Amino acid sequence: MARVVSVFLPTLPTDRIRRADPSLSPDTPLVVIARSGSKRWVAAADRAALKLGLRVGTPAAKAQALVQGLTMIDADPVADLATLERLTLWALSQYSPVVAMDPPDGIVMDTDGADHLQGGEELMLSGLVNRFRGRGLAAHAAIADTWGAAHALARTTDRETVIVGRGETAKAVNRLPLSSLRLPAETVAGLRTLGFATVADLAVTPRAPLTLRFGPEVGLRLDQMFGRIAEPIDPIRPAELVEVQLSFAEPIGAPETIEKYVSRLVRQLCLELEKRGLGVRRADLIVHRVDNTLQSLRAGTAKPVRDIAWLTKLFRDRIEKIEPGFGIEKLSLAAIIAEPLVDVQSASSLVEEQVTDVTPLIDVLGNRGGQRIFRVAPVASDVPERSVHRIAPTADEDGATWPMHWPRPTRLLTRPELIEVIALLPDHPPVSFTWRGKRRRVKRADGPERIFGEWWRRGSEWIAVRDYFVVEDDTGERFWIFRSGDGVDVETGSHKWFLHGVFA
Repeated sequence: MARVVSVFLPTLPTDRIRRADPSLSPDTPLVVIARSGSKRWVAAADRAALKLGLRVGTPAAKAQALVQGLTMIDADPVADLATLERLTLWALSQYSPVVAMDPPDGIVMDTDGADHLQGGEELMLSGLVNRFRGRGLAAHAAIADTWGAAHALARTTDRETVIVGRGETAKAVNRLPLSSLRLPAETVAGLRTLGFATVADLAVTPRAPLTLRFGPEVGLRLDQMFGRIAEPIDPIRPAELVEVQLSFAEPIGAPETIEKYVSRLVRQLCLELEKRGLGVRRADLIVHRVDNTLQSLRAGTAKPVRDIAWLTKLFRDRIEKIEPGFGIEKLSLAAIIAEPLVDVQSASSLVEEQVTDVTPLIDVLGNRGGQRIFRVAPVASDVPERSVHRIAPTADEDGATWPMHWPRPTRLLTRPELIEVIALLPDHPPVSFTWRGKRRRVKRADGPERIFGEWWRRGSEWIAVRDYFVVEDDTGERFWIFRSGDGVDVETGSHKWFLHGVFA
């Protein structure tokens, strides 16, 4: 069963204008004005304008009279559509192989089998909305079993994200208004005249009288919303996309047959990429079934590659997830993200170098849903919590090194934890300390190692110091603890003790 995400961008025209002109104050109400002959009306309004009572369809003259200082800009549907297309292409590269525009203000995508790469449906939707907000775009997102249900829920709820469980579509949409069915306005008005108010009202009504009066579209939209009729998503494709396809005279379905043709597609794709000097970073396999539904598999790599055997393996490991149904009539493979790939001469066999390439492991973990893969790299700082940062697994380091004067713990705590210590000030190591409710007697200690604050970062660190000790308790465990301050002057620190790390 498909899982469809509908993204609703309620203020796309005004958000686009604000992004293009940062000088516009966010507190200044903004509306977009459409015109037809001599008539002018509000086609879109931002949040500030909506709070002042303006609505879509309000005559422009009335809006200007009601709100002083109102910014009015002529509508540009072409620019709005171009913005929506760019956002759809971005979503294609980030979330799912099957993504399409849902004009004039939405995006739709089938994320079945792809949500695990984002940490699950809940994290995927919240992350999606947050990333749109970071781009200055208001967004609502809903996920359901059908396009119709997800489209309706995204546009009829005040919540930013809505998740409908599998098989719970009917329960979720029954109380929605008729306008959520994607019917023409005159059809909705006619249904309301007859006394219909919700989707449930229509769902329990005999189909023949409705079809006779309003045509087949009412029944079609109901069937699409409840999943009785498939509504395929025609995925968007950029002009420069490298894509290869195989169509079959007779539908295929056996796993070994699918694997054979996937191998052929990978070979064709690599040949096309080689002609352009590119390597693939993200590839999408789309399965077209005879029942007019799509399935998809996505494989990513840590760096650009054209290795036929490796790319084939990445897809072969997941072929069992394909459900051929009544058969597959076409397979397509696209390099959604491709980057320049320069051939590098291999090292001479005269020089024995032990170089371990971990990118295959990164690829395997990443395609299993390990979206938090990173490496730890040193930063030029003596303050322990600032001396490391996360980088991409294949990124180059900036040349910084860790300070090697004193040993560093294997595990550094996210935040130093307060401990109770018995020690003789100012320079003696602890005799004992209590951490997480357990008292530990110190048998051996080394230190202190004094670390000064970085005054160029914060003025409060001008005279701040820490004295670190490596201590070993009576069970042989070794810890990294420090005293805030020099043990004499209270201005250098609170003189409290903290545990900051644990040695292996």
